[in-house]
Amino acid sequence: MTRAILVRHAESEFSVRAAVSSDPAVQVGLTPAGEEQARGLGRSLKDEQIDICIVTELERTRRTAELALEGRNVPVVVVPELNDPRAGSFEGGPLDDFRAWSWAHGSADEPPGGGESRRALAARLARGYRRVLERPEPTVLVVGHALPMAYVLGGPMPRIDMLDYVKPYRLEREQLEDAVARLEAWAAAPTW
Repeated sequence: MTRAILVRHAESEFSVRAAVSSDPAVQVGLTPAGEEQARGLGRSLKDEQIDICIVTELERTRRTAELALEGRNVPVVVVPELNDPRAGSFEGGPLDDFRAWSWAHGSADEPPGGGESRRALAARLARGYRRVLERPEPTVLVVGHALPMAYVLGGPMPRIDMLDYVKPYRLEREQLEDAVARLEAWAAAPTW
């Protein structure tokens, strides 16, 4: 890999109602507006070479990629390590409740009901982005999720704003390598 294009999935049925969706077994599709956003992403990337697309296990990333790459012969690979954080008992509930719990707890605390700590998330994401770096294809499109992308773009922070749907963030190999190294270092010795 020499270049990665990171893109948050298009608007989903759960994101439009601000609900938590981290379970790959629960199929959450795109809204009609989200489908059009994904097609718009395809139009915005039409002149760029994309050699492979990485998605997560969650339907909204796969559908975004499918619509954005329609008519192009681009292989799609699932990298589960890039999934959204496991939310435990907050799954399916209001995002604001999950965020309030997260903001009130430390990075090593696991949400009740089998959730994933932010420290564990950072370590998992570092492994996932290492898999992206190992790809032999020059340009990799990664269709992912807001929090996992924000951890790469700005590092783990106690509070992170949502990223825009389908906005491309272009990273050269060295930038992604640096971001992964920061994630690994933070997971080993968190600052909060």
